[in-house]
Amino acid sequence: MQRMLFALLIAFAAVLAMGPFVIPMLRRLNFGAVERNYGLESHNKKTGTPIMGGIMMMLSLGAVAVIFAPEATRWTLMLPVVLFTLGFSLIGFLDDFIKAVLKRSDGLSVWQKIVLQVALSLGAALFLYYSPFVGPVIYVPFTSVQWDLGWWYVPMAMFVIIATTNSLNLMDGVDGLLSSVTTVVMLTLGLIGLFTQSAGMDVEAASNMMVLCMATAGACMGFLRFNTYPARIFMGDTGSFALGGAYVMASLVLRQPLLILIMGVMYVLESLSDIIQIASYKIRHKRVFRMAPLHHHFELGGMPETRIVAMFTLVTAVMCVVALLSLTI
Repeated sequence: MQRMLFALLIAFAAVLAMGPFVIPMLRRLNFGAVERNYGLESHNKKTGTPIMGGIMMMLSLGAVAVIFAPEATRWTLMLPVVLFTLGFSLIGFLDDFIKAVLKRSDGLSVWQKIVLQVALSLGAALFLYYSPFVGPVIYVPFTSVQWDLGWWYVPMAMFVIIATTNSLNLMDGVDGLLSSVTTVVMLTLGLIGLFTQSAGMDVEAASNMMVLCMATAGACMGFLRFNTYPARIFMGDTGSFALGGAYVMASLVLRQPLLILIMGVMYVLESLSDIIQIASYKIRHKRVFRMAPLHHHFELGGMPETRIVAMFTLVTAVMCVVALLSLTI
């Protein structure tokens, strides 16, 4: 328990301490956002706001997670998980670098992202499959069933990793939205780790992921100091992919990928809205939403950014309670 709390507090304090130095530095380097004109006039004023603020989160959660991990499994479990998390953050960093330095608003091409994500997710899936702390078994919510997927675990894990990291990336479009939602999700996942450990199941995995979840939540909370409306800095893909990597890796190590559909419901809806919008436009030449992903639909409807953040966070909190209840069945 103490490791969890220290990880949260120190990650929080680390991001707070870095902000006053990193933000001016990114401004001096002219690492500003280049907003694409999608019809959201309110976003035009965000052009020039520093991006790549996710560097602070990446450094904070990565270092704190490794430092406070249990000594016995620090190098065999926590370090690989953190490295895969930072690997996704590096993909985001490359994307941000192209946007900020080369002033190309599209960043990496779709195919470049796909190749990098598939390669990294394959490595992560194989690590989890062969890890003595994880393996191919997952828990089924609301039941006592432990589902052994065998070799099917590898493609399942790859799909979950890619889908989750991209879903979190899609949500990063409103000031404070992704950090607020992810804070609630990671705090809940940390409690799930605590429940798992208390029940005597997957003790080593739970002990490590509790620390990672709290470190990630603390980093998000610290970042909100600078990212709430009106944002002084954006996390960029550097941060959103790091958060996606931390969330999905912790979920898989805890053998709870199915809970992503419950506690991460807003991430799922963001992705579904994007898929539905694209499919509808290609097939019917009509839009279902005013704009996708979902948060932009509400924005174009006149809802203030702060209200969107509050609504998404509240729904997430309720669904996280449902996720916790699923463990007691």
